[in-house]
Amino acid sequence: MVNNQYLYPAGKANFRDSYDTKIADWITAWDGTAEVDFGIVGLPLSKSSISHSGASMAPKAIRELFSAYSTFVVEDKINLNSLDVQDLGDILMHPTDILGSQERIEKTLTKLYDKQRKMIPLLLGGDHSVTAPSVKAFKKLIGDEIGIIQFDAHHDIRNLEDGGPTNGTPFRTLISSKIINPKNLVQIGIRNYANAEHYSYEAESLGITVYPMQQVRTRSITDILTDALAVASKETKAVYVSVDIDVLDQAFAPGAVAIGPGGMDAWALLDALEWLGGKEIVRGLDIVCIDPTQDYRNMTSRIAVQLLLQFLRGKHRLLKATY
Repeated sequence: MVNNQYLYPAGKANFRDSYDTKIADWITAWDGTAEVDFGIVGLPLSKSSISHSGASMAPKAIRELFSAYSTFVVEDKINLNSLDVQDLGDILMHPTDILGSQERIEKTLTKLYDKQRKMIPLLLGGDHSVTAPSVKAFKKLIGDEIGIIQFDAHHDIRNLEDGGPTNGTPFRTLISSKIINPKNLVQIGIRNYANAEHYSYEAESLGITVYPMQQVRTRSITDILTDALAVASKETKAVYVSVDIDVLDQAFAPGAVAIGPGGMDAWALLDALEWLGGKEIVRGLDIVCIDPTQDYRNMTSRIAVQLLLQFLRGKHRLLKATY
């Protein structure tokens, strides 16, 4: 065996500052048995997208950036590495069977939650179709009614007859199967020219609470979230947050599957995830619809990393206040 202090395994010969803890140093791979407080799971499915999408590559792209970010929050003078966050891996998708892949998500998460009753899931899509099976499993974990706060340019309540369960139908699926009550669904960031007239009126008739972009621009995000959480948490036991990255303006998310102008800015969404993370009733998160093949310098995947961190920052503050 050659004793060479400068020879490292491939990909590991990087500069290290002994005082700087990176996310990659903090978030460890799950051993398959340990209890988990916060669990990352990748859902690499994008064949269900109604437009071109490489979102199946997003979990890998997001994780690769974990070595680029510190765990320290300058503004709060706290270190997130005191939280127990583990990476449970990716769910293997079927190469051609979309329905089968969605069933794998629900079954796999359900089995995980059976053993990890206290875990808060942090799910990385994939396209938005992964939210339907994820929420089905989440409801089994909670064992009661749940609410959803959805950040999105689109309603995602397309009919199921024209194309089956796609990235445009997750909330139609959840409503039709009575997994959620539409009166506990809040949609933030819905945009002009991105939705059919039929679905706008249908969202209204179903009782979905919608905050279109004009309101997001003119009201403080905290005011909107306060009202949104009141709706999502009414007569529910937990709230699940779903972030479609296309809620952001294309200037901030060039790697969104469906880019477009007139969306949220990055600060508003980052602040929103921190605020929601600080609420005890918020018990799950997914981030979807990032296409690394269309991204520029990983800008969109970088936002996803910071959204995760902001959510965990809120949880850190909540747990600190509890003790």
